[in-house]
Amino acid sequence: MLEKLNCYVKRLGILLVAVAVIAGVAGCGCNPSSQNLEIRTWYELDVIRDNLSGHHILMNDLDSTTAGYTELASPTANQGKGWQPIGTQDKAFAGTFDGQGYEIRDLFINRPDEDFVGLFAIVGEGGHIEDIGAVNADLTGNSYVGSLAGGNLGIVSNFYSTGSMTGKAYYVGGLVGFNGEGTVSNSYSTGSVTGYSGVGGLMGGDDGGTVNNSYATGSVTGTWWVGGLMGVIGGSLSNSYSTGSVTGNVSVGGLVGWNEAGTVSNSYSTGSVTGEKGVGGLVGVTSGTVSNSYSTGSVTGEEGVGGLVGLNEGSTVSNSFWDIEASGQATSDGGTSKTPAQMKSITTFSGAGWDIVAVSGPGERNPAYIWNIVDGGTYPFLSWEP
Repeated sequence: MLEKLNCYVKRLGILLVAVAVIAGVAGCGCNPSSQNLEIRTWYELDVIRDNLSGHHILMNDLDSTTAGYTELASPTANQGKGWQPIGTQDKAFAGTFDGQGYEIRDLFINRPDEDFVGLFAIVGEGGHIEDIGAVNADLTGNSYVGSLAGGNLGIVSNFYSTGSMTGKAYYVGGLVGFNGEGTVSNSYSTGSVTGYSGVGGLMGGDDGGTVNNSYATGSVTGTWWVGGLMGVIGGSLSNSYSTGSVTGNVSVGGLVGWNEAGTVSNSYSTGSVTGEKGVGGLVGVTSGTVSNSYSTGSVTGEEGVGGLVGLNEGSTVSNSFWDIEASGQATSDGGTSKTPAQMKSITTFSGAGWDIVAVSGPGERNPAYIWNIVDGGTYPFLSWEP
């Protein structure tokens, strides 16, 4: 059963919880005689919806020249709506999908009045998707929109996406619209993301989930709770980063828009951030914890603006820094300001207890440490970074 999604809510005012939006989301409802399925065409990809707990393997790239594209995933398919997401709120995908490093290209979805829009509607508990790319995706939905899935309760690893994701309302992300106690790791998105509330380069919102070793580089635009990586976090975010520009109104952050009792650690952001209230280089508004993190992007706003954190609502911010010159902000509601030279000195971070080591060049990696740095030459970077 997927009742854990029942309590996830729309937030319609500044930091207020309002109307519950996901209800009655049940188990996989899958074919009891589930079986393995090798996927070579869009037709075979479409058959997954009849075998939601099966084990599926992508055998080659799928694109606009692959059989079934015109009928199932093109701008003319399904009366102009394009691809129909696999599964429903009542019957989520609960099987496995191994992409084997192949790509699903040119996926088109135009369903502006529908929720849970993506390649999959919802990846349920027990669902596991890995080693696949969604390239040149063009998605439009209402709420819960992401290239992979509108909602996730399962495990997603080694997934990446490029293209454009647009939602009219809530929870829009480059990969996943909303992550409810699911796990996303070793994944990234380079696409642009646009929505209203809960908008993020990788993920729109999260409640109790885990995100690690992931990044986003695309531009992000929204109104409330807008972040370069995640719009809203209520779980754990670690070893991750974002570099795209972020634009919104309230709760706008280079990495996270609103840290709602979540944990942000060993992460950073470098993109410019523009908003009105609760605007921060790393986190717009936080009531959770932030540790061992930094930001270097320019920050512009009107009220509650900070180089690292815009507004701190009782959060603990420790061993975290922002570049005072690059940000254009001399103050922050948490964190410590440093000059560019200090931000490129290993002593700044080792003195704060970071797990960091100096390497000889920006292309070198020492994976024995979380952080690497070219002392005097670069800002810290994560040792797993490509």
